[in-house]
Amino acid sequence: MADDTDLTAESGLPGDPGAPIAVIGWGTSGRAAALALVQRGHRVVGFDQRAPESASDDGLKDVDVHVVAEEAALADVVLAIHPRLVVVSPGVAPHTPVWRRTKEAGIPLWGEVELAWRLQESGPHAGRPWLTVTGTNGKTTTVGMLGSILRAAGEKALEVGNIGRPITRAIDSDATAFAVELSSFQLETTYTVSPEASICLNVDADHLDWHGSVQAYAAAKARIYHLTRVACIYPAADVEIEHMVEEADVVEGARAIGITLGIPAISQVGLVEGSLVDRAFLRTRHHEALHLATLDDLVHVARAQPSPAVVSDALAAAALARAHGVAPEYVAAGLRDFRPAAHRRAVIGEVADMTWIDDSKATNAHAAAASVAGLEPGTVIWIAGGDAKGQDFDDLVAQVAPLLRGVVLIGADRAPLRGSLRRKAPDVPVVEVDGHEDWMFSVVNEAVGLSHPGDTVVLAPATASWDQFHDYGQRGDVFVDAVRRLDKEWGKRA
Repeated sequence: MADDTDLTAESGLPGDPGAPIAVIGWGTSGRAAALALVQRGHRVVGFDQRAPESASDDGLKDVDVHVVAEEAALADVVLAIHPRLVVVSPGVAPHTPVWRRTKEAGIPLWGEVELAWRLQESGPHAGRPWLTVTGTNGKTTTVGMLGSILRAAGEKALEVGNIGRPITRAIDSDATAFAVELSSFQLETTYTVSPEASICLNVDADHLDWHGSVQAYAAAKARIYHLTRVACIYPAADVEIEHMVEEADVVEGARAIGITLGIPAISQVGLVEGSLVDRAFLRTRHHEALHLATLDDLVHVARAQPSPAVVSDALAAAALARAHGVAPEYVAAGLRDFRPAAHRRAVIGEVADMTWIDDSKATNAHAAAASVAGLEPGTVIWIAGGDAKGQDFDDLVAQVAPLLRGVVLIGADRAPLRGSLRRKAPDVPVVEVDGHEDWMFSVVNEAVGLSHPGDTVVLAPATASWDQFHDYGQRGDVFVDAVRRLDKEWGKRA
């Protein structure tokens, strides 16, 4: 896993200081990496397969950016400049020619995350702690909760990484700690990142077109624990992730800390009678637990009874914060201050005698299952469908079927979910809505038609949004707008 490249001591970068650095992918992370390098006096050449959108980064106006659509030709052009280092954006997969040929040529290949770590550790902010989070689902919520807890404790904390702020844009800030969200794509190209504490929340089959196999995807996620210094945190009930911790090459002294929705054992953080408690980061853990927060501190995040997924995310954030040394009283304060990002299990409100939840970010089966988990059986109107990405939904539908009162199917290709519902939930009423004008307003009205007072309507599509929207955010915005219009119409009927 280590990258044995000889480094130029003053810069933390490999190779001949006179040679250029190739940055492949001129999107958000690529431009951020390029700007950090240019500001340090390095010569950068950019590459992309599509013409980049105009960038507002004045510091990059003098950088040459080559657009080469064909993959093999792109590899030729990159290697022709004889770069000292290649920095790849997350969209560049291991099976691409440029990745393969760069490695064959013996040229170091890093991602933006690895670059950020090397630049930080060779500069004035060396030693600033990173608390890292990965998983198929729940990363953004956990990182947001963690950042809020750290700030409640007085830290100048920033949420960075896959959450939307490239780390290379933050390394020159005065932040005292980073809460870092890392995707499997980003972890594939990390080598020397040494987090203070780390967690993999969960692993389910996803992004297999990029990684090539379930095993490769899981292996990328397992890299979150590499070189962890204080605590490798894991879901205590997940044997696969526990094995990742056992196999990880960590810094000597790092501990394995479990999180559980039950009563915690020694070296775990868990729940006791509605309270989040710590039996891991206190000297007296063999015979007592430390109170951190209550489930009431999470009511504003979801609903009166927070879902198991929300509680698990809070436990993960609390454990990471405690590994960093945060005092227990700041855990509750930070959770109360936390506000979830848009379209992630967000409660829109009470409309038409029902609770409406926007979880447009639930773009795979695992996320959709987590979104409805914990709701009362037979009370859920599930809005699902979109770009299925080749997923099989039988297991998902079998899992959620007892919770459902009805389903509204959306999306250009509804067949995969339709088939699973017929096989695994044949008694659940299903309504399909096609892409006619103002179709999302029809969706929310169909949901009302399927419901009883007190039910919960959940947009948790289990699919990508690209068939009908630019991204999951636009899908969620359209849904929220439709619910608000419904609220106005419902008020007129009252």
